[in-house]
Amino acid sequence: MVAQLELSDAEIDRVFHALATSTRRDILRRTIEQEQSLSTLAADYDMSFAAVQKHVAVLESANLIVKRAEGRERLVRANPEMIARARALLAHYEAMWRSRIARLDDLMAAEATPAKEA
Repeated sequence: MVAQLELSDAEIDRVFHALATSTRRDILRRTIEQEQSLSTLAADYDMSFAAVQKHVAVLESANLIVKRAEGRERLVRANPEMIARARALLAHYEAMWRSRIARLDDLMAAEATPAKEA
């Protein structure tokens, strides 16, 4: 099975929207370290349980986390596949900008070097 690495525009929008809030980034960080129950996650934030549920729902809609039921608990864990896909996208952007900066450096160096007279 070949994993799809490219993200659609809609997926990119959902990922960046999900990561735009520090609470969601923290939830993602915590669930990367280990799977946690929704109630354990919610206990550490100065907001209602429902508000934490909404943050988790945004992360889930971006496919950055996966939620599963175990008895009465809802367990949340990071989705390493989607995180890898988002990382690949960011690496692509980084390479593109590094290339552009290198070309700009080359142009500036060429302009700074006096032309040899023939």
